[in-house]
Amino acid sequence: MNTTARKLIAEFVGTFLLVFLAVGAAVFGIGAKVGVDGAGPGNGVVGVALAFGLVLLAIAYAFGPVSGAHVNPAVTLAMLLGRRMPTNEAVGYWIAQFLGAILGAAVLKLFVSSFGVTDYTGALGTNAYDNGAINMAGAFVLEILLTAAFVLVILLVTERVAAPGFAGIAIGLALTVVHLVGIPLDGTSVNPARSFGPALFAGGDALGQVWLFLLAPLVGAVLAVVIWKLTRTSVEETEALVAGAERE
Repeated sequence: MNTTARKLIAEFVGTFLLVFLAVGAAVFGIGAKVGVDGAGPGNGVVGVALAFGLVLLAIAYAFGPVSGAHVNPAVTLAMLLGRRMPTNEAVGYWIAQFLGAILGAAVLKLFVSSFGVTDYTGALGTNAYDNGAINMAGAFVLEILLTAAFVLVILLVTERVAAPGFAGIAIGLALTVVHLVGIPLDGTSVNPARSFGPALFAGGDALGQVWLFLLAPLVGAVLAVVIWKLTRTSVEETEALVAGAERE
């Protein structure tokens, strides 16, 4: 199997796992009661945020050496704009990511429709605005800012000058934090594929509102690239700093 095929499979499987496991943590347990008497708490916002971060951390170390573990069209757009991947490869990534997210959402739909499992989000873990917590304009700005913060971390920690071996931890923690902020407001997207898959099967208002969660993260990715170009440290600058420290 050639390198391109391995990359696309990694993106497909990685995005499937992100949707099934992380969105699944919300669908199956964000408001569930556990224990024999049903008195124990479910995952809650913190549990779901940790699920997203931990799943992405695992995916980063498992598939990072294969494809970079983008599993997010916004991340791929940032890598494309940052000239860290070619256009034809980015298009392949986008297709694989959306297909993986659709499959992940299809499996979640199967569980709640055919396996007697309760959907504790009420809408297959989809994102929403005008929901009593935030309006459309607020959700748009929120998703831009959260995505920009998340993607900026990825751009910075995956550079050659970053500390090797720690990128996955930083990325996982960043995704956890943005979910802690966004879940109470719009459910947190920062990932067009993650939003589109569940919305496709939830239909109704979720599908009607998904445009925002496709567009805003892409705008956030562009903003992240602009900030990255203004703040990044070149290899030459890093080498000069290290050399200066050694002389001292």
